[in-house]
Order: sequence, then structure tokens, then C-alpha cells
Amino acid sequence: MEIVLAVFAGLVGVLVGGLINALADDLPDQRNPRLPHYPDGIPRPVSAWLGITAFVTGQRESPATGDPVTPDLPESGEAEAVPVPRRLGWRYPLVEIVSGLMFAGMALGLADEPNLPFWFVYVAILLLITVIDIEHRLILFIVILPSCLFALLVAAISPEEGRTFASYGYGGLLGLGLFFAMYLGGGAFSALTRNEEVAFGFGDVMLATLSGLMIGWKAFIFASLITVFTGAAGAVLYLGGRLIVRRRYRWFTPLPYGPYIVIGTLVMLLLRDEVQQVIKRSVY
Repeated sequence: MEIVLAVFAGLVGVLVGGLINALADDLPDQRNPRLPHYPDGIPRPVSAWLGITAFVTGQRESPATGDPVTPDLPESGEAEAVPVPRRLGWRYPLVEIVSGLMFAGMALGLADEPNLPFWFVYVAILLLITVIDIEHRLILFIVILPSCLFALLVAAISPEEGRTFASYGYGGLLGLGLFFAMYLGGGAFSALTRNEEVAFGFGDVMLATLSGLMIGWKAFIFASLITVFTGAAGAVLYLGGRLIVRRRYRWFTPLPYGPYIVIGTLVMLLLRDEVQQVIKRSVY
């Protein structure tokens, strides 16, 4: 029975991954979400709504012919029109596969968790935020604010055992305060170095607030530590890769920090018991 539930959850996760891809295509450009389409704006056939099926059926490329066209611009119309590719990138099937595997794994490993349906939603939200941040270096308020309200609702109607609504509220405040201080420090550093690039965006502050609301203040402390260490490791790997491949590196290159906040949040949301056991063994 558990295997059946895991397979069902995995299939749902794949569909959720398709939804994440559709939202990630339109939200950064300030467009209302549409049915799945190719990068040039041409709607995809139903059989290619999922990236997996588009690749399998050979419908990865838009049927348009002629020179590349320009996608719909935001309502402001101020952005410069540039040609866009017509082929779906590997992001589409990869997001769907990752989402499906995560949903299936959660169904297997957390079947007894009463808040599991809510956690499925949390994972989908965090995946959407990650995709947009990696591709556009943006964390959108239109995603964060409704997600914060949803997390507050979950904390109010179904707090985890041994926790109160206040512990989640304190988590949000801790995330807001700690990362807002980092935001101010990043701004001061940019001013001192006369660097126009933003070292730490306010979207990261809002994401940290969401993280605290999702997992509570105690778990958020450990999530922050995980974020710092994984962020440092990611920066070292990026620096090493740039030096190996291009043999040069531009100082103060801003890197998306949101994915590392997401990693810390997911670890403390889904693997909290394992983390606690590791901490107990290291202490005792």
C-alpha cells in the first residue's frame, strides 16, 4: 500500500512540477499565468504540457518557422525586445522529475506526518522560488506574500506536536530580523566597495521570513546555519569552476542566495529528526 501511495504521490509531484514550470515562465515577466507555452509564446499542445512528455514525444521545439520572434513584454513595455529560443530547455523535465521524486520520497518516509499535505505545498512553493531565483535572480513578492499567509494559516490550524502558533510567528520574526541585518550589511559593503551589484537582496529577507513561518524559530536557527555553510560551499565551488573553466573570476560577483535558504528550510522541515539525532551524537 505504501508503494502505491508513493507512486501516486510521485505522479502528482510530476504534475506539480509542470505547474511550477508554467508559473516560472510567466511570473518573472509580470504576466498573468497562461497555459504551458514555448519560449516564443506559442502554446504547447496538450501532449507537451509536461516537459517530460514534450521531450519523449519529440515536441520540445516550437512549430513556428522563420526568424526568432519576440515574446510578450510586460505591460510597461519598457524592456528591450530580444530574440528568444523556441526549444524547451532541460529545466522542464528536470523540475518535474525532482518534484515527483520528492513527493514520492515524502509519501514513503513521512506517511505518518499529519501535516504532510501542507508540506507538499511547502515543497512546491520552495521549488518555484528556487527555479525563478536561479534563472532570474529574483524572489517575487507575488509568490512570497501569499505563501507567508498560507504558512500562518497552517500554523494556526495545524501546528506540529509540541509547538504553538507563537513559535512559528517568532520564527518569521527571527528570519526577518536576522536576514534584514544581513541585507543592511550587504548594502553597506556595496557602498564601501562602490559596487553597483546588490550583495544581498530584500527578496532573501522575505524568503527567510517565510522559512521561519514554515518551520518555527528553533528549527530556523539550525536552518540558518545550514544556509551559511551550504552557501559558502556553493560559492567556493562556483569560484573553483570559474577559475578552472575560464581561468578568471570577477570580484564581488553576486550569486543567488535563495537556493541555500531553501536547502536549510527543506532539511529542517523534512529531515528534522535525523538532524536532531546527529546533534545528540555529536554532543554526547
